[in-house]
Amino acid sequence: MYQLLGTYECTVDAKGRVMLPVAYKKALTAVLEKGFVLKRSVFGSCLELYTMDDWQRTKKDVDRLNRFKKENIEFIRVFSAGLKAIEIDNSGRLLLPKDLMTFAGITKDVVMSVTSNNIIEIWDKKKYEDSVNMPNDDFENLAERVMGSMGNKADEGDVS
Repeated sequence: MYQLLGTYECTVDAKGRVMLPVAYKKALTAVLEKGFVLKRSVFGSCLELYTMDDWQRTKKDVDRLNRFKKENIEFIRVFSAGLKAIEIDNSGRLLLPKDLMTFAGITKDVVMSVTSNNIIEIWDKKKYEDSVNMPNDDFENLAERVMGSMGNKADEGDVS
């Protein structure tokens, strides 16, 4: 199993190739040859890079949706739009397809950042900075709404 960590600034070359950060490449050594899936993000103007194994787990969840419900089909259609199988070349680069670069507004400078479940988000640098640089009060309120009801591990019986 691997654990991805960190946020890295990278540059896209004229052909749409970007170097996978060394820390990611080292952590992913065991799964590099299986390839990756690149897709549009659901909640932001960025791209999501999944290992093939992680994508298969996500796809299993999506495949369980009842295809005879219109909203499920609409979700699957949009969720899968622009989906691409991606390989890392011998130089450690991945090719960002033009349609996905357009969706994310990526031109030259990008940020790669790991979110939950080892998904690597690929952002246009300015859009990433705009996304994470919210006023402190806004983030404090968001953190409280999202994490505040989870309790502490000690509250859940774990006293370590």
